[in-house]
Amino acid sequence: MDFTTDYRQDAVAEVVVSLLERNHERDISLWPELVDSGLLAVALPERYGGDGMGLPEISALLTELATDAVAVPALSTFGFGVLPLLGHLPDDLADKVFPAVAGGAVLTAALHEPGSPFVTSPATTATPRGGEVLISGHKVGVPYAEQAGWILVPTDAGVAVVDADAAGLDRRESPTSTGAAEYSIRLHEVAIPAGHLLSGSALTDLHRSALACLGAVADGLLTGALKLTTEHVRTRHQFGRPLAEFQAVAQEIGDIYVTSRTLHAAALAANWALAQLRGGEGDPDRVDDDLDVLAYCIAAELPAAMQMCHHLHGGIGVDMTHPLHRYYSQAKDITRWLGGESLRLDRLGARCS
Repeated sequence: MDFTTDYRQDAVAEVVVSLLERNHERDISLWPELVDSGLLAVALPERYGGDGMGLPEISALLTELATDAVAVPALSTFGFGVLPLLGHLPDDLADKVFPAVAGGAVLTAALHEPGSPFVTSPATTATPRGGEVLISGHKVGVPYAEQAGWILVPTDAGVAVVDADAAGLDRRESPTSTGAAEYSIRLHEVAIPAGHLLSGSALTDLHRSALACLGAVADGLLTGALKLTTEHVRTRHQFGRPLAEFQAVAQEIGDIYVTSRTLHAAALAANWALAQLRGGEGDPDRVDDDLDVLAYCIAAELPAAMQMCHHLHGGIGVDMTHPLHRYYSQAKDITRWLGGESLRLDRLGARCS
């Protein structure tokens, strides 16, 4: 295994860093700047004006954005949309979707059903009718469903690519820790062309891409939060001494550092393995093992590490004028999407049994 980043990953990361240095926005208002920078075309096929890059470069992009806790629909567009669609879309749909993404269109996926995060056996149905398929079901926790151009909807017969303006698609906004747009959606016999129902490995590829990209985001969030916390305890004094000189504080910072490095290693290994598999090499079982380990690591360790960062800030991180709350809030939403520590442990255990 060679985890060394290549020039393409470094180039993407440098563009993101430069963009963030030039702009102060860290929410959806930054999205037009990302469009203008050409970053949305990184993973698109070259015949659509893209750069033809893949998961490693997208992971680098997502990690750099998360290191500054940027809240834009990059995760949903790339991890829940572009990457799982590559190699699955029919030409007529690809000719619409991929150029639209380059122009700023948002993609998302309805990964969860009530009581079933990352649903593996969807209750949502796909019923053939002539040259169409009717999609009916209830999905929850769908990020940017109102802003998206297309929504990937797992069904009992494959992944349906649904136009977000389709008749019969109802959205209801739901609360999030970050305040970012998220919705519950109901589909009432939403008609799509039969060719827009992706069967075969489409659902597996969707889950794999989503987990890998969630790992890249989690890695960046904890890296950024640790950097803020380290600087805080280095510069803040108590009883005439920097906080970092107190033994208990040093130990707690050390614990967060170990968690951060562990999460980084898990994210890097899972993304590397999946990239190899997408390139035609590697063992699918090993990839799924790595992704399940990564998901459990996020759900079990990320919230506790963020809590410790807040503790070491002495409550300052809760103040909305301080950026730490942005990291903590995104971490909570990610953990909720994954289903929490217990579910992830159960799924990891099921693979080992």
